[in-house]
Amino acid sequence: MNSKRIRTTVIAGIGALGVLSLSACAADTKSGGGGDDKVVLAEPSWVGASANAAVVKKLMEDELDVKVEAKQMDEPVAFDALDSGKADAILEDWHGVPKKQKKYVEEKKTVVSGGDLGVVGHIGWFVPKYYADKNPDVVKDYKNLNKHYKDFKTSESGDLGHFIGAAPSYSQHDKELIKNLGMKFKHIPSGAEAAQLKELKRLYDAKKPFLTYWWEPQWMNNQIDMVEVKLPKYTKGCEIPASKAKCGYETNQLEKFMNKDFADSDSDAAKFIKNFKWTTKDQNTVAEMIAGKKMDPEDAAAKWIEDNKSTWKKWIPKKK
Repeated sequence: MNSKRIRTTVIAGIGALGVLSLSACAADTKSGGGGDDKVVLAEPSWVGASANAAVVKKLMEDELDVKVEAKQMDEPVAFDALDSGKADAILEDWHGVPKKQKKYVEEKKTVVSGGDLGVVGHIGWFVPKYYADKNPDVVKDYKNLNKHYKDFKTSESGDLGHFIGAAPSYSQHDKELIKNLGMKFKHIPSGAEAAQLKELKRLYDAKKPFLTYWWEPQWMNNQIDMVEVKLPKYTKGCEIPASKAKCGYETNQLEKFMNKDFADSDSDAAKFIKNFKWTTKDQNTVAEMIAGKKMDPEDAAAKWIEDNKSTWKKWIPKKK
């Protein structure tokens, strides 16, 4: 399971601005883990990535005496920053920028894998369980959605069913899939992840039907019960180009990537990031505290760290 994320910005201008914003933030990739060293983490825009960064930042600062700066940037900008040394690591990559990954990892060899995050990522089309219980044929085969499309009509979708799309900055091929599979739905993207979650919670609490792009890990799965619609099976490359996509999404092991010089530095900071590996449940727990309970990320990280010492102690590099 080693290709395709699904969250990558599609607006080139955002990437360009992100690179400019990093111009004064070069990290010391020759650090040895001392108190004056600084590590820059590329933090993608979704809350799970914030959970990763918050826990890693606090532990590295408290346990290793390493200064850490988490800078928000999605995968396209992050790989450019890892290549240039302006960022040291990205903790959650969904393989959403294969061209950049090939360029920097395989060809230039300026970026290297930091190993698995431990979290398994999956995306698909989902409906709430209360709707699936009443209409079980819908989740057994996507084709049956067309029999029920009127259930999903809204003022925005007109005569078609309303498909709640992901934020535009997330890589996806749902709009093309709807067209290529002849679905009676209109793809309407969410403005941002927070907006999508708010709308889904509103619909869920009202027990109304909805069809949406949905994913795991996702902290709101602790609060709402969703069922996946069976889409055509994913095969490698079946969504490329997106304009011809007729398949669903891949399930894949999320991965860390690091600037090669930083990874090779043998510093405690680099060793810690390579050792950092937790579960989907761990991430969702911290993410729910941040997004669901509105806790400050540092406070959420501190709470998880307090409750999970046996897990994170394994990440601390052993003293020579």
